[in-house]
Amino acid sequence: MEQKQKIIRTYFRKLGLEPRLADVYLCLFTGGAMSISELARRADMERTQIYRLLDDLKMAALIEVDTHYKRQVLRAAPIENLQLLVTKKEQELAELQADLPNLAAMLEGSALEREATHIQFYQGIDGVKQMLWNETRTNTDTLSILNATIQMNTDQKFFERWALRLNEQNVQHRSLVNDDFLQSQQQGVLRHITNQLENWQARYVSDSLLPIPHSTIIYDNVVAFFDWKDGQIFGIEIHNPAIAAVQRNLFEMLWQQASQIKS
Repeated sequence: MEQKQKIIRTYFRKLGLEPRLADVYLCLFTGGAMSISELARRADMERTQIYRLLDDLKMAALIEVDTHYKRQVLRAAPIENLQLLVTKKEQELAELQADLPNLAAMLEGSALEREATHIQFYQGIDGVKQMLWNETRTNTDTLSILNATIQMNTDQKFFERWALRLNEQNVQHRSLVNDDFLQSQQQGVLRHITNQLENWQARYVSDSLLPIPHSTIIYDNVVAFFDWKDGQIFGIEIHNPAIAAVQRNLFEMLWQQASQIKS
């Protein structure tokens, strides 16, 4: 009985019907015709609650009511009557499907009205991992200014997934790096970290040309800054096309002045 009740409750809920309606219907279905008082007693509900539920069952065509000498007798209608509700749901779903393109077009038209700038703050190693994973959704090449390798500051499993995703998308990468990066890269070699990004170019920037106290990644309309020195691991994403464009221009100027890295 409990399993049957659970199944019927679930089906009623999918149709947008209150689960207690299933309890009342099942009570009538298994107990046969009965009065409202008897139904309230068997269903263990107040009569006022039964009256409200009966109205909903009538609208769903799930009960039949006979009147005998001012006394109402209730019985369960065939469960097949739910087909009316199923058909109604199908019609509503078809209407929703038909209206979706118009809704999408309306929102697309107002997209430019949304706030152009969005700033997101991340904290901890998991937060920085999320920032890096956001990069895998890029629609453009990525530019970065790095003071440490990604491998040294994330676990190997994450780095492999991150690099694989970017490689699968054939993303082109260019990076400006400093002495700290080259040192961490050498440590990675000593730790036998051999997984690499494909399509990656790097040039060296001396501290006299540009000190790099933190790392920066530029992609799409996003500029991401992150740092994990001195025990403070945090990152900031700025979503703004104008800021991203300026950072790209600065990167290109530095790229021309940076040195080739000797292998």
